Amino acid sequence: MGVHPGEGGLIAQPQAAPLAQSLEQLQQKIGIHFRDPALLLEAVTHSSFANESPHLSPRDNERLEYLGDAVLQLITAEYLYKHHPGATEGELTQTRSAMVNTNTLAQLAEQLDLGSYLYLGKGIAKGGGRNLKSLLANGFESVLGAVFLDAGYDAAYHYYLNRYRALESPVRDENYKGRLQQVAQERFGTTPFYDSEGAKVGTHREYTSVVFAGAEPLGTGHGASKQEAEQDAARAALQSLVVAAEPGQAKPPKTPRPRARRAPRTPRATSRAEPKTDGAPAVAEVIQLPEPAAQPDPEPEVVHREPRSRQFGEPLE
Repeated sequence: MGVHPGEGGLIAQPQAAPLAQSLEQLQQKIGIHFRDPALLLEAVTHSSFANESPHLSPRDNERLEYLGDAVLQLITAEYLYKHHPGATEGELTQTRSAMVNTNTLAQLAEQLDLGSYLYLGKGIAKGGGRNLKSLLANGFESVLGAVFLDAGYDAAYHYYLNRYRALESPVRDENYKGRLQQVAQERFGTTPFYDSEGAKVGTHREYTSVVFAGAEPLGTGHGASKQEAEQDAARAALQSLVVAAEPGQAKPPKTPRPRARRAPRTPRATSRAEPKTDGAPAVAEVIQLPEPAAQPDPEPEVVHREPRSRQFGEPLE
């Protein structure tokens, strides 16, 4: 399964002796003997080399990189699902992002000294392309895609995980995608997704990625690889969400929205004599009522005692 022997015919058969020898050395480091070595040649061929030397390797590794990226997502998702049964979806996504970021993949490529086996154009090779993290990460994904096609999923699974477990510190870079994952789930209740496209700029390829949460774009990023572009887009989104929200977190407490309470339908009482039915004002009026109640005191003084005393013959003094 996953073996496509016919694809080898699309690669030019005549190969230089040093090139064939380097492929043999790389197979030994990988630990897999390819039934179709042309797949491995395609995996280590950069587009700049394919353009300059089509007679040696006419196909670059971009298609295998695409395939390897998808296989890598499946491998890490399966591994985390099985070995982290108590983790939430957000935690699984954050950990997987750390396992497949550019820095981690570049470290995996350095384990194999993959940069020495990449076929690059003269300009990129002289410019230090063999040490570029983006090229190393892309090359590792391309080789993973080639392993998947030639030896199957199980071989690709162990090829990746055996090397990942050997890393001392796989997570070294800023995991913007993982942080954005948490922020988006908290604020929007949804998982962000990325729309990425690649375009050739001169002799190299540049990717643009836009991250969305629902229908709203949160940020746009650029990079030499899809992973770099997505990380850059996540970083831009965090700047607009987190950085803008931190000083503006005073805004969310805009609970003064209940200012609608200031305009209750019960207007201020115009007549002080009328008792108010509202709770607090009623208490104030009850306190005023006892004051006029003290006025009836003079009523007993108006008692006509003198006429009574005269009628019944009582003494005046």
